[in-house]
Amino acid sequence: MIMLVWINLPLDWDLSIHLISLSDGNFDTSYRFQNVSESLHMECEAEMVTPLVTNPGHVCITDQNLYFQPLNGYPEPVVQIKLRDVRRIYKRRHGLKPLGLEVFCTENDLCSDIYLKFYTSKDRDELYYYIATFLENHVAEHTAESYMLQWQKGHLSNYEYLLHLNNLGDRSCNDLSQYPVFPWIIADYTSPDLDLSNPETFRDLSTPVGALNKDRMERLLTRYREMPDPKFMYGSHYSSPGYVLFYLVRVAPEYMLCLQNGKFDNADRMFNSIAETWKNCLEGATDFKELIPEFYGTDSSFIVNSLKLDLGKRQGGKMVDSVELPPWASDPDDFLQKSRDALESQYVSEYLHEWIDLIFGYKQKGTEAIASHNVFHPLTYEGGVDWNSIEDPSQKIAMLIQILEFGQTPKQLFTTPHPQRIMPKFKSLSRGTSRSANMPESSPGSPCEDSSFEDLTEESQKLAWSNIVVHIFSLSFNLLRILCVCSSYFYSVAYGRRQDTLMGHDDAVSKICWYEGHLYTASWDSTVKVWKCDANDISSCRKNSCELLAELEHDAGVNTISLNPFGTLLVSGNKEGTVTIWDLTILTILHQIHCHSGTVNDVAFSPDSRHILSAGQDCCLKVIDVQTGMLISSLSSSQQQRCFCWDGNTVLSGSQSGELLVWDLMAAKVTERIPGHSGAVTCIWMNEQCSSIITGGEDKQIIFWKLHY
Repeated sequence: MIMLVWINLPLDWDLSIHLISLSDGNFDTSYRFQNVSESLHMECEAEMVTPLVTNPGHVCITDQNLYFQPLNGYPEPVVQIKLRDVRRIYKRRHGLKPLGLEVFCTENDLCSDIYLKFYTSKDRDELYYYIATFLENHVAEHTAESYMLQWQKGHLSNYEYLLHLNNLGDRSCNDLSQYPVFPWIIADYTSPDLDLSNPETFRDLSTPVGALNKDRMERLLTRYREMPDPKFMYGSHYSSPGYVLFYLVRVAPEYMLCLQNGKFDNADRMFNSIAETWKNCLEGATDFKELIPEFYGTDSSFIVNSLKLDLGKRQGGKMVDSVELPPWASDPDDFLQKSRDALESQYVSEYLHEWIDLIFGYKQKGTEAIASHNVFHPLTYEGGVDWNSIEDPSQKIAMLIQILEFGQTPKQLFTTPHPQRIMPKFKSLSRGTSRSANMPESSPGSPCEDSSFEDLTEESQKLAWSNIVVHIFSLSFNLLRILCVCSSYFYSVAYGRRQDTLMGHDDAVSKICWYEGHLYTASWDSTVKVWKCDANDISSCRKNSCELLAELEHDAGVNTISLNPFGTLLVSGNKEGTVTIWDLTILTILHQIHCHSGTVNDVAFSPDSRHILSAGQDCCLKVIDVQTGMLISSLSSSQQQRCFCWDGNTVLSGSQSGELLVWDLMAAKVTERIPGHSGAVTCIWMNEQCSSIITGGEDKQIIFWKLHY
């Protein structure tokens, strides 16, 4: 029986409702609701999980709050979390069973606000559903894919990304058997100075800790080959409760005492020195442990014996105290700062994806794990044991204890190779030479984008410039109509003369692309045509050297096209603001997206072909996901961006005013403005080394730019 007791409070107080249980049981299920209008969705029994301890109690969720009342009233009589404050929720394995749920009210913190373990997966899933339904309208969904994209673009630091992967991989600070795992980054703990520009300073991130020492690995492989099934290479894991408390004993001695039956470990086996620990991980027969997030955080208390604990005396008579630091660290805070600097360094940013493949990715299991020397005991993997097949309760308990103490491999998040982080390529620009070109207004032409100008004679340079500047025909709309014709012209950059003419369209040719013997031409006649062209035939002036293979029809005049780096996809932008993605292998439309209110000025694929950037007459830049065809980002400018080049993260665009703008897509802002042309920038090209840029403008100028890193 439940009685509702109303409490009269002043008008400026929140109304409260107390649900008082009058049952004969010894469990008090009273709840203190924060608002009279709260609607109860569900309630059930559960446990609050903390390291090595679970606290039984009662959980309930309303349309506004999540409540947990511990049976013993600790740490509070009622733990309350407002649903509007929740930012992330994760389903968890607890004791290898799908019974856990962890709730975070922050985006990037290491520790959660509450970790609950339920007695049935049905209760867990029901509570998850209520919170997730609330979050759908308030918080963006967090997936490994979305975090990966943010990290690739530089919106998440390496530290933040690893935290999110750990959370998605069932790792929690409240579960010592599944504590977040971070990599060893630094391999130099003896030098007086830490040189982060030297690759030798860093650990090989493509290799598990156990395989870093080749001699030890050979011994392990010999044992592995002789071992009966199920085989494994390592007799211990890279993360376990013992390893976690090895690092944290100075701040959580009670956990170590609980794990070690009331005693600290032998003084010589304690966490005494950073250099010694790294050396043992390289040379020890059974030591393959990685690190924990605290090594890259801001709280150095875990390496300082601030509690003045008696941790024993080492051989030689020295008492165990604070952790001995490497010579390049002046104090504990300096050690953490330099470790974090190493984690965020360019070297680690370039290779961190390889470590992710080992721990969370496609090298975690199967043949790739074997090839990478990354095979652990079968019991450490999710689904490694069929609990339903074990009937003996004692055997179940013994196996569970073995798994919890040995350590567990994270949930596999990726089954294909993790993409590399996109490193910023646009740092700063300096203006090089510029040339004017005065061409007859009726002579069409197009740039040879893959050619080099370094070996040209002075005379042929002038001719080549003439050929290229004709691509910049947008002096005015009337003049544009005069200069554009229905033919495609082939020019020799070396000799500065026209090689061949291809009559292909009923209206102006607006853009051409070339890929491995195929020519793609876009036209205002609402078509894109695919031609098979033999470059040798063209250079030898043979007629009929191009054969029409396909015609891609559009609903409006096509203003621009672009190919992906593999030549399998084509994207087009028309005069009505529509972007169309074509699959060239089967010549069909994948997606058609109306992006702009007006002409699409330019389009391009990202280097990994996962995204498309478009610039429109409406002064907007749009980012489109190739796989889904969804618009995932939009940026506005005060003026049209007529053309651009990008590396998937940073955009260099040519504007209507003649400026070059450097954009940070994830930050959605312009980071640099460079004065360029006196008229609109109409075309832009960057070499493969990302060291030089050429721009052309309505001012009839072609400008070289050098990129400074």
